Amino acid sequence: MLNWDDYGKEDNTTPQSSPQIDNEVVKKTAEAVAEEKSVTQQAVKEETPQANTNIGEGSRAEAARKAVNALDETAGNEELDEMMANAGRVQVDQKMMINCKADLNQLVPFKYDWAWQKYLDGSANHWMPQEINMTNDIVLWKSEDGLTEDERVIVKRNLGFFSTADSLVANNLVLALYRLITNPECRQYILRQSLEEAIHTHAYQYCIESLGMDEGEIFNMYREVPCVARKASWGLKYTQEISDPDFKTGTVESDKQLLKNLIAFYCVLEGIFFYCGFTQILSMGRRNKMTGTAEQFQYILRDESMHMNFGIDVINQIKNENPTLWTEEFQQEMINLITKGVELETQYGRDTMPKPMLGMDAQKFEEYIKFIANRRFESIGLPHQYPGATNPFEWMSEMMDLNKEKNFFETRVTEYKTGGQLKF
Repeated sequence: MLNWDDYGKEDNTTPQSSPQIDNEVVKKTAEAVAEEKSVTQQAVKEETPQANTNIGEGSRAEAARKAVNALDETAGNEELDEMMANAGRVQVDQKMMINCKADLNQLVPFKYDWAWQKYLDGSANHWMPQEINMTNDIVLWKSEDGLTEDERVIVKRNLGFFSTADSLVANNLVLALYRLITNPECRQYILRQSLEEAIHTHAYQYCIESLGMDEGEIFNMYREVPCVARKASWGLKYTQEISDPDFKTGTVESDKQLLKNLIAFYCVLEGIFFYCGFTQILSMGRRNKMTGTAEQFQYILRDESMHMNFGIDVINQIKNENPTLWTEEFQQEMINLITKGVELETQYGRDTMPKPMLGMDAQKFEEYIKFIANRRFESIGLPHQYPGATNPFEWMSEMMDLNKEKNFFETRVTEYKTGGQLKF
């Protein structure tokens, strides 16, 4: 038994001498053990029943047996050979937006510096919904005379649409675009955008929870409220085909399908469908109503503007690298696609604002959506479809210009950058 009183005292006992090892005995013992092991293994082999060879052709057992028989030391060599064939250092000229065969794991050298810069800008502007004070919104929402019934409908409808729309965009990014875009720096931004879409969905949920809304009502509007359902359904159909794991680019038709998806999501869903709701909520904020919700939307507007600009750059790059895709027929198809989006968003404006309020009305919304659509057409090289359309909400341009000074003790500046990006 160990006595702690004696711990650390010098041990004066004389060590016993180690016994002498007879090497010849050790050798003979090892040989005997090896021989016994060999005999045992042979006996086990002889006693093991033979596999049943009476297996039906095409059965699961037959398939399993073939799979087992195919396993050998060369398993995986084909994939390894393919990787080694592309193991050379990637050159800039080898990089392409789609159908690239160069190693996608090599981030540098950059071919599209704009994509990497957008990733850096997005990372520098990171924010979280809980950073925004919702106290005044909660008081106003719970007050019986705080908002009119029409204003409450606007808030609910927009939270209902956006909570679903950003999930649709995120699914499209994660399940389709990340796999099909074959440029590492663009993939890096797509990962950043995916995170931001998750933050946006979080923001809507945070508003819904803070205001004590019926979550089931809001999150099911994309299926139960027609003006919300039409837009959600339109976006969903454009992601179904390319999100199929078996969908691959490399043919003219499949490349066009991808390009169509990009135009639908970046030019219409994020570039048109969001603007009616943004305008309505931000107009409330300008009137000192629902200021916390409006600030959440202003952060989201900043992010979405960058998403759209990134998508347009990707679209134009694919056009430049694959000019055979941009046929007159395909261009007309894209014109029809965008004008359909304008129709849906115009109808959404009428449904959510059946009578004038907040200094806006459905007619002004229609004019604004056409003005926005002309900019989308121009950005991808298509002619304006709504000549003479003007911007009735010039203050929205100021909202998108986020280099604004705010009272730092009242609210956070929306152009805020993380500390690591500050320069002194």
